[in-house]
Amino acid sequence: MAGIGPFARPEASVPEGQIPGLRGAPPRTPVRPSGARPGVRIWPLVIGRLMTRQIWIELYGLPGYGQTLKGRPWGLKPSAFAATPRDFRPLEIPGAGKPILQGRFTLAGISLDVPAPLDPWDRPSPSRGFAEALHGFDWLPALMHEGDAGAREALRLTLSWGRVFHRWAPFAWDPDRMARRLLHLAPALRRMGAVADDVERGQLAVLVARQARQLLRPPGPASGAATRAVAVAVTGCALAGMSGARLRRRALKRLPRALSRTLRPDGAPMSRSPEAGLELLFDLLTLKDGLTQLSEPVPEAVETALQKLAIATQALVMPDGRLPGVHGGGVSTAQRVSAALSAAGLGPTTDSTAAAVGGLARMRSPLLSLVIDVEAPPRGAWTEAACAQPLALELVCGRDRLITGCGWTPRAFERQGLRLTPGHSTLTLSETSLGEPLGGWKADLLGPRLLTRPYAVGHEARQGDGALWLEAQHDGWAPLTGLAHQRRLYLDQRLDELRAEERLFPADQAPSPPPVLAAPYAVRFQLEPGVQASLARDRRSILLRGHSGRGWWFRTDGPDVAIEPSVHSVEGQTRRALQIVVRGSARTDAETRIRWKLNPAGASGDPVVD
Repeated sequence: MAGIGPFARPEASVPEGQIPGLRGAPPRTPVRPSGARPGVRIWPLVIGRLMTRQIWIELYGLPGYGQTLKGRPWGLKPSAFAATPRDFRPLEIPGAGKPILQGRFTLAGISLDVPAPLDPWDRPSPSRGFAEALHGFDWLPALMHEGDAGAREALRLTLSWGRVFHRWAPFAWDPDRMARRLLHLAPALRRMGAVADDVERGQLAVLVARQARQLLRPPGPASGAATRAVAVAVTGCALAGMSGARLRRRALKRLPRALSRTLRPDGAPMSRSPEAGLELLFDLLTLKDGLTQLSEPVPEAVETALQKLAIATQALVMPDGRLPGVHGGGVSTAQRVSAALSAAGLGPTTDSTAAAVGGLARMRSPLLSLVIDVEAPPRGAWTEAACAQPLALELVCGRDRLITGCGWTPRAFERQGLRLTPGHSTLTLSETSLGEPLGGWKADLLGPRLLTRPYAVGHEARQGDGALWLEAQHDGWAPLTGLAHQRRLYLDQRLDELRAEERLFPADQAPSPPPVLAAPYAVRFQLEPGVQASLARDRRSILLRGHSGRGWWFRTDGPDVAIEPSVHSVEGQTRRALQIVVRGSARTDAETRIRWKLNPAGASGDPVVD
C-alpha cells in the first residue's frame, strides 16, 4: 500500500533475533514455557476476530462509504476552527522541525529524505516503527515550532496525506494510529488554518472531522478506547460550529465508561505501563484545556481520572526524574514527566514507603531507590506491550539509573524477543521465558499479545527503624521445574545499602515428582547503556559507575558471576549495553539461596579492581 510499503529491516548493531542473556545464537521464535499451550486460549478470540475483521474491511472499503462520514445534517461541512487545545508535551530537541522543512524525517531512530515538493506518503517506509510514527503524525509538533514556514509545510503534508488516503485503509486508518494523529492535529489546526486559503481551510476541517467520526465507529480494541474518545473530544474542541459540538457531545458521553475500564483503582493504567499512563495524562490535560477555552465544564469523570493518573505518575517518579521502563514503557525523560506533573499541579514525591502502585512496589533511601514488579502481567488486550518480567527490578543510585530492563517498546516491533524474561533484571530457570508474544497471522489479528500461563504473585512489605523490608514471590516456574522464586529485599536507609536474597524452593502446587532433578538458573541485572562495570579480583564483586561517575559495589555469593554483553532498546533501535549474570544450578527437591547486595563505593574495605 502506498506510504507503508515493505518494512525493510534497518541496519542494527545487534544481530537480528539475538536475545540478551541467552548464550549462543538463539532461535528467532521465543521459547514457549512448558505446559503453557497459549494457542488453546486464544482460538476463540482468533475465530471471532476473523469473522468480524473482514466484514469491516469490506464495509469500510465500499466506494460510497466516505459519504457516511459527512455528519448531520448531511452536507454541512465544517470550515472553521474554534479552540486551540494545548499539547503539554515539551519539545525536547530544540530545532527538531528544521530538518523536516528540508525533507528529512527522523522517526523511530531512522531517517528518510523526502525533499519538497515530494511527500513521504507514496514511498515505502524503512521500518514498521517508522511507518507508525509517520502516519501518527509524530513529526507534527516539532514542525509547528518553526513559525509560519512550519505551519505551511504541515498544511501541505496533511492535505497530501488526505489525498492519498482519502478512502479508508487498514493501516493508515487504524483506530489507535488515527487517534494519535488527531491528537497531534487538533492543537495545530488554527495555526495551519491561518496560513491556508479558504479552499485549503475547508479541506483541512473536513479531513479531521471525517477521521473523528470514523473513530466513533467499530472496531477498536478496549485498550485504546479512552484515548480514542479523548481524541474525538479534542478534535471537537478544535472544530467550530455544529460539527465540533456534536463530536464533543458524543465523545464525552463515551469517555467515563472508557476511563473506568482503562484505569485501575490506584490510578495506574490497566496495561501497568507507567509511560502509557503518562501519555493518557497528557491527552486528558489537552482535553481539559480545550474545554476550558470553550468555557464548557470539564466532566467529573475526566477530573477524577486526571487526579488519579497524576498521583499514580507522581508516586512512580524515580530520583533521576524518569519513570520505570516496564511493560513496554521504554525510556521516559525527566522533561516530559516534569511537564505533565507541573500541568497537573503536582511535583515529585519523596515518599519512601514500599506501597505498590500499578503493581510496582517502591523502596527508597536518601541515595538509593528501586521499584520491583510484584504482579503478574496484565491480561487480554492489555498485554500487547506487556513483558514477561516477574519480580523484575529497576534501581537508581544517586541520580544514576544503574539496573533496569531492556527498554522494549512497541516501536521495536521487530525485536519481540526483548519482551522475554531474560531481557529483564530477574531470575530465569532453564534459560526459558514465562511468556511469549503472539506472532504471525494471529498477531496481525489480535496484536502481539503476551501469552503467559497463569501464575500467582504475592508480596509483603514492612518498615522499621531506618530500614525497609520487602518479600515477593511467584510460582511461574512450578510447571517446568517444581520451584517457586522468592526475592527478599532489605534496604538500610541510613547506610544506603541494599541486601537481597534470591530463594528457590519447592512450590506448594508443584508436580510430584518434579519433572527435572536440577534446573540451571541465571539471575540477571540489566545495566543502563553507558554504565561501566568492572570485575574485582575476588571474582565476586563488580564496581558500577553511572553517568555521574559515582561508584557502587555489587557483591554476590553466587557460584558463577560474569559481566556479559546485552542490548537496550531506545526509540525502537537497539544500543549495546552490559548485564551482570549470576549463574548456578538449583535442585528441584531442595532450597537454593543466592545472596547479593549493593552499596556505595569508597569504604576502606572495598575490593580491588584490576
